[in-house]
Amino acid sequence: MSIAPLAERLRPRVLADILGQEHLLSEGAVLMKAIKSGRIPSMILWGPPGVGKTTLARVIAAAMDRPFIPLSAINSGVKEIREAIDQAKKQRYFDRPGPIMFIDEIHRFSKSQQDSLLGAVEDGTVTLIGATTENPSFEVISALLSRCQVYVLKPLDEDTLRKLLDRAIHTDVELKTKNIVIEEDQALLQLTGGDARKLLTALEILSNEQTDPIVINNETVQSAIQRNIALYDKGGDQHYDIISVFIKSIRGSDPNAAIYWLARMLHGGEDIKFIARRMVILAAEDIGLANPNALLVAQSCADAIQFVGMPEARIILADAVIFLATSAKSNSAYEAISAAMQKVNESGPLPVPLHLRNTPTQLMKNLGYGAGYEYSHAYEGNFSPQEYLPDEIVGTAFYHPGGNKYEQEIKARMINWWGGKYKRNED
Repeated sequence: MSIAPLAERLRPRVLADILGQEHLLSEGAVLMKAIKSGRIPSMILWGPPGVGKTTLARVIAAAMDRPFIPLSAINSGVKEIREAIDQAKKQRYFDRPGPIMFIDEIHRFSKSQQDSLLGAVEDGTVTLIGATTENPSFEVISALLSRCQVYVLKPLDEDTLRKLLDRAIHTDVELKTKNIVIEEDQALLQLTGGDARKLLTALEILSNEQTDPIVINNETVQSAIQRNIALYDKGGDQHYDIISVFIKSIRGSDPNAAIYWLARMLHGGEDIKFIARRMVILAAEDIGLANPNALLVAQSCADAIQFVGMPEARIILADAVIFLATSAKSNSAYEAISAAMQKVNESGPLPVPLHLRNTPTQLMKNLGYGAGYEYSHAYEGNFSPQEYLPDEIVGTAFYHPGGNKYEQEIKARMINWWGGKYKRNED
């Protein structure tokens, strides 16, 4: 039995075998013309997962008889980039075009990592082919983007996926020996969502059923896939399930579980900026005033990972995750704004009290705007017990300090300032 998975066994080796990208590869199409000319520009291949970005890069290199140097933005840093450029310089002879350097998920490279490519791209040491699922206008630095042509790869439509199924069943060295009958394909096509790799993985799972014939229909697809697919899919249900358990682990103060789920996401290729954004939200929502430094740490983490990039960004994320998970917790600010928003919805836009209104004109002063306002800094302790809420909701308490040390200090100040006015804050 072959060791290679079906998706690898069926990977196209020549341009004619690539399906679904006719707008780039048909006779007379822009990319095909560049390939046939023998001189391709550096390029960014932009498209969803599983449409053949990596395959296309490899096939272009083979078609042009150019050395192929692959890098993954998940596992490569500036050191690996420099080593690859040195390797490319050694493989460049006389006036022959330089090797093709392929960078998968180039959007994960930090600015400094992308900067390190500029010289080699500009002087022709390498021809860069970057692959990304994200809009390169936002994720690739302008200096590098200006030196590259962007080619957009399309999701595979149902007709293309059916051609791929037929090719797999009738030409693959293993599948063609099996009696596979496709009665229905709607569930299979819907499940894979234009992703050839997902389609072939699902087909491989289904073809391992010990039946003769192997019948594929909507029911068998649902049953087999639910039993067998347990991979992290950053675009599917597990994307939401794992970020959910990750957040709950930090909220629940379990650093070991939080680090495990972080590792699961990183291993699955999750966008580190997405992880960091969720941590910033959690720092405000679930830690809040129990440890005001948590938001600073989370924001610093979000900034640092973009500057450093993977793989080193994993260490910065781990630092922040452990800090947040082991911090004291409070959702008092979250509860306060939720209660205030509910009150606004219930009461509508209540008027600002006259003594607190802005007074840019004499007419407004004559109408009583600002009359009686007490400037806090003019009073002892920089505090005056005047009313700031609309009359209709005077005395309403939205913020209730949590039981942690920091907020108990806040509670003491509130009692010292306001006495029994916000009685519920003293409970």
